[in-house]
Formats: sequence, structure tokens, C-alpha cells
Amino acid sequence: MLLALLLLAGSREVYSQDVHFSQFFEAPLWRNPSLAGIFKGDIRVQGVYRDQWNSVTDAYRTFSFNAEYKAPVGQGSDFLTTGFQLLHDQSGTIGWGTSYLMPTLNYHKSLSEYKNSYLSLGFMGGYVQHRFDVSKMTTNSSYDNGGTGTGENFPSTQYGYFDGSVGMSYNGDLDKKNTHSFFIGVAYHHFTKPRQSFYRDENIQMVPKWVFSGGVKFDMSEYSMMTIQADHSRQGGHIETIGGALYGLKFGDNPEEPTFILHGGAFLRWNDALIPVVKLEMGNSSFSVSYDANVSLLKPSSYGRGGLELSLTWAGSNKPNRYRKDLLYPGF
Repeated sequence: MLLALLLLAGSREVYSQDVHFSQFFEAPLWRNPSLAGIFKGDIRVQGVYRDQWNSVTDAYRTFSFNAEYKAPVGQGSDFLTTGFQLLHDQSGTIGWGTSYLMPTLNYHKSLSEYKNSYLSLGFMGGYVQHRFDVSKMTTNSSYDNGGTGTGENFPSTQYGYFDGSVGMSYNGDLDKKNTHSFFIGVAYHHFTKPRQSFYRDENIQMVPKWVFSGGVKFDMSEYSMMTIQADHSRQGGHIETIGGALYGLKFGDNPEEPTFILHGGAFLRWNDALIPVVKLEMGNSSFSVSYDANVSLLKPSSYGRGGLELSLTWAGSNKPNRYRKDLLYPGF
């Protein structure tokens, strides 16, 4: 951890990666603010918990929570989504923690009066805080001083800044029955290039990140479906690609309103992890569990064990019958 602090103090730009989720599809605002409101209903709330690298060191523990509310604009077919993204990440023996509070605004412009076809422009911005507990830090100076002191002079053990993201996406249906849908999107994160230094160095800035996203969902039969999603991210010298598919089976007498849907599949984070996923949908709620099976160069040290991830989603309408099949709305 001391090495990380020294890098923060001495580098001109910070080529660090953001927090990432294996279930990236359950944290849509984090990947692209223009994906806010891309669901069937008025309200969506989602939570994701990730516990990573317990087999190697003190675990990275990350919690994400987002909530969105979507409403029509005037008498037309456009929509406006407001919401927010909360995220907290903590790791290491010194309690290195980062917290985010990011309000979101997304406008959905209807492109067709015959099909569900929308172009969305979203913004997300708010406050970020980094902190650590210096009393838990041990350095060479600590041993030289009989176990006390670090020999480091930090102006503060925490700092904060304002950060922002902007994104655009297009989503629509591939048929008139609303059974086949898709979306594509691109987002630009950290366009404010916030300062990243406990030493108050104005020249150390966060490198912006591009995220390219896409997905398609289609019925394979009356009682089965396939969902495919992928993200490609670029931040400084770091590149990350993750993608995969979930196969879903509907259970119940009526496939239009199944008792529940069970999804199973896998995703691959290129050169890093193979990620099996199981997801259960019941009514307006869904629960997913995944586990990273490490396949990177760290595999000998991690014994192939990566991170456990859990997510819970609720999406529905506060006004029954608002979203009829003959009414256009952004959805995926």
C-alpha cells in the first residue's frame, strides 16, 4: 500500500482502473449513464456486492447501489430518467476506501412512432472521497522507531473531488412483438480529469475512460430466451473486455407471464477470469450470483479463486397499466 501512495505522489498521471463488476449488466449507470431508464417500468433499484481476492490478501469489498425513476415528457413519446449511483470500495489492512455519490439525468428521444426505438443522452456527476487509516500503516520507519510512526508526512488521510461522466446509447426492438431487443452505447468517464493525490499535487490527474457497450435479447422459443452483453473499456494504458451470454428458461403455464425465469451462462473477462452466472427472475425482482475463476498470471497465487458477486434488482411500475404492449417506452 505504501508503494501505491508513493506512485500517487510521484507520477504525473494516474493510470489506474476504476472499480469493475463481473455482473456489469446489473450496474448500468456505472458502465454508462445513458443506460439509466432502459427497462420496462417506472422505477428500478439495484444493489451489487463484490468480495474479491480473499485467497491472496485482505479482500477488496465493493458495494454498488443505484435507483432510477422514469417519466414521460409532455404528451409525446419522449422520456426523462432521474436517478443516482452510490458506490463504496474498501481494501487492505489500512482501510483504503473510496466512496461515490453520483446523481444521474438521462433524456430518451423517441425515433419512431411504430417501434420501441430511442436515442438516449445521459449525464452523471457528483462527489468522490478517498481515505485510509494511517494508524494501521506499517513502514520501515515504524520498525526503526520501535513500532510507532510511519515516517511519512501526509497533509491529510482523505481527499475528495467532483467527477463526471457522459454517455449516449441507442436501443430498440427487432420485431413488433417486443420479444427481441438490443442496445449499443458509448460513455466517456472522468471528463473533469480530477486530481488524484493525498499530497495535494495539482498535476496528478485521473485519466478519462471510454466504455463501449452492447447487448441483444431474443426469444429462442415460447419458453426460452438468450441474452448477450459485452463491454470494452479503455483507460490510459489499460484495456478491459468482458462479454458473455445467459440462457433463460420460463417456468409456468403462461409464457407471457411466467411464474419465474431461470438464467444460466458465463462471461469472460479477457486474460483475467471465467465467470459462471446464475440468475433467477420472479415477478419484478431478480437475484444473481457469480464467481470469478481466475485464469490470469495470478492464478498460481490465487489458486484460481477470484471474486464472489451477488446482485439484487427490483424494476416495476408505480402506476398499473402505464406500460401496455401498445405503448412505446425505452426498454431492454
